[in-house]
Amino acid sequence: MAITIQQVKGSFAREACDAQLWQALSDSDIDDLRNAWGAGGVLFFRRQCITEDELAAFSARFGEPEVHPRGEWNSKHNPRIVLITNLRDFEGDELGALGSGELAWHTDQSYMRNPATGAILHGVEVPPGGSPTYFANLKLAYAALDEATKAKIDDCQVVYDYVLRTSGYVGNQHEIDEIRKRFPRVVHPLVNTDPLTGHKALYMDPATMGGIVGWPEDEARSMIDQLIAHATQEQFVYAHHWQTGDVVKWDKGFMQHRREP
Repeated sequence: MAITIQQVKGSFAREACDAQLWQALSDSDIDDLRNAWGAGGVLFFRRQCITEDELAAFSARFGEPEVHPRGEWNSKHNPRIVLITNLRDFEGDELGALGSGELAWHTDQSYMRNPATGAILHGVEVPPGGSPTYFANLKLAYAALDEATKAKIDDCQVVYDYVLRTSGYVGNQHEIDEIRKRFPRVVHPLVNTDPLTGHKALYMDPATMGGIVGWPEDEARSMIDQLIAHATQEQFVYAHHWQTGDVVKWDKGFMQHRREP
């Protein structure tokens, strides 16, 4: 059965219908999925019963999957898979990342010099009622800014500090000195340009942004807060209500996300 792409009514997100991700997809199918993903930023599939290896193989059709730098969160079966769970083993040890830092708006791996370009979540077990994950489209948010603000921020560079993010985590965490050694501060543009389309987008991770290079701290914080409030308005946000078996794929270059408790 052919895969069909449907745009979610009133949203930028797309659903890929009739896909069977446990099977090898054709190059044509992958091209269609890649185009839909690039256009909307969020692409999802319902009712996918797949293994970790099948999920990694699907991901590899879009680029080489990375091994997450927080190795203690990775699956022992396939280290390219990160476990997001509140479960513990029989000795009381955490089985993966608790995900407490996911409650606030954020962009994964902003603290890395070269962040991954995309991410995929597979809902193996989901909360009753399908507690949503929210995605904010930073390309649409940038386009809606006034020209004066665009001119002010287009060339700005932002400092990202992983220590700031981990301060909001719960569960077992490394000491600050160890975190700083493993993840030194990095700098990224506040505004990204899509190399394929030329469209611009904000790039933000509120919990990790330490300031704007060359700006006084209070002015930088004020601008960051204004942009976050602007970018997370309802018209720029898609709420994904989870069902067991969902696979959700998003573009990290122009999306930020958060989840419900």
